[in-house]
Amino acid sequence: MAQRADAMEVKNDVLKAYKYPTMTKTQRRGKSQFILHVQKGDFTDSEIIVLLGENGTGKTTFVRMLAGLLKSDEQAALEKDGFEWEASQAGVPDLNVSYKPQKISPKFQGTVQELLHKRMRGSFSHPQFNSDVMKPLNMDNIIDNGVQTLSGGELQRLAICLALGTPADVYLIDEPSAYLDSEQRINCAKVIKRFIMHSKKTAFVVEHDFIMATYLADRVVVYTGQPGIEATATSPQSLLSGMNQFLRSLQVTFRRDPTNFRPRYVL
Repeated sequence: MAQRADAMEVKNDVLKAYKYPTMTKTQRRGKSQFILHVQKGDFTDSEIIVLLGENGTGKTTFVRMLAGLLKSDEQAALEKDGFEWEASQAGVPDLNVSYKPQKISPKFQGTVQELLHKRMRGSFSHPQFNSDVMKPLNMDNIIDNGVQTLSGGELQRLAICLALGTPADVYLIDEPSAYLDSEQRINCAKVIKRFIMHSKKTAFVVEHDFIMATYLADRVVVYTGQPGIEATATSPQSLLSGMNQFLRSLQVTFRRDPTNFRPRYVL
């Protein structure tokens, strides 16, 4: 990541905790503008944080800020005045990230195998990655196909595979369920969960499918406000409280079945 923040290691465990500050991002398009307010938060290794909110509330904007592709208003102001973005100014942690964008527009002209070999040679040949990621995503079925000939669902599986196959500290995954059918979504969720837990990394996931979101999430960030105008991203909170906060606007509450832990939505 281009920005930095204080990072603290939990001495009694290998687990590391990181924190990011209160930030603002203003985006202008013609005569209109959108303002995202980010409340300060923290995250740890071996954790998946799911971003919940309506379309147009800034989930992808926040992910792009974490990826270093967008600068917060605070960082832009400092750099304009000739200052470096230091840890004391509390940016987001300076960690390696792997980013799967919301929109996938491949330009590679070769086959899936050639792209995987080029982009993630180490993971591609690693037996553990093959069994944990590539096999469940059924990559063998499209391995010899041209990238330009893939369907939306096939491109999504390829993009997820590429993202997880790139060595990183934090994995930013924007809408992994798009173009996938119900069975593929279940497989995808299991793959992401298993990979993050085994690799002891962190993932931020933007997801609109409630079943997939509740399966993945250790904690959630809830986006409130007026879509396309002004919104606020809360600090990471528990799945139960976060989901209830998000669904309250729909006059729905969230519970988990005490036996199978599946989500139940109660009017």
